[in-house]
Amino acid sequence: MQSEKYQRLMQDILDDKLYRHSLGVAEAAAYLAEQYGGDVQKAYCSGIVHDYGKRYNSTELINKAKQLKLSLDHITRKEYRLLHAPVGAALLKAELKICDPEILRAVACHTTGRSRMSRLEKIIYLADHIEAGRNFPGVDRIRQIAGNNLDQALLTAVNLTIMSVLERGLLLHPRSVAFRNYLLASLRKQECRNSDKEK
Repeated sequence: MQSEKYQRLMQDILDDKLYRHSLGVAEAAAYLAEQYGGDVQKAYCSGIVHDYGKRYNSTELINKAKQLKLSLDHITRKEYRLLHAPVGAALLKAELKICDPEILRAVACHTTGRSRMSRLEKIIYLADHIEAGRNFPGVDRIRQIAGNNLDQALLTAVNLTIMSVLERGLLLHPRSVAFRNYLLASLRKQECRNSDKEK
């Protein structure tokens, strides 16, 4: 089974704290995939490898990006917390020969989100927020919503993330804003459809 292979690999290359986080994300992703009709095995595997890029520091990631001729926007280049996701996805392909485009996209956008995310991308983004080791104000609320409405839980998570980024004076990636607006528009459309059915 591929997920067991990648689990052993991640245990070897990550420190204990990050490995426990990766396991937690994999378990949360499998739960969400089961809840929302996704591929449980693929979700678990994506969760295990989602922080593969964090084995490298920011300088190493920039150098890897150059070697791979990866195009990075200026905001991602300046924020290590964003950098590890797209470069990590490229490294999964180059170093581990993971070629599944769904997994690679889910890893690449798990920090910022983006407009029109696939179900797997949404699952990995949310699993990264709600895994059992996470403990921040609002996480229990996100976990509660996650059991009933995937997009509403994602909107709650991205709203908290954006507020945290602004409060800390960090660079806010426009993809996060696009993701929030996409979710909000989608949820409003769902509300209108439900309202029309009730008439």
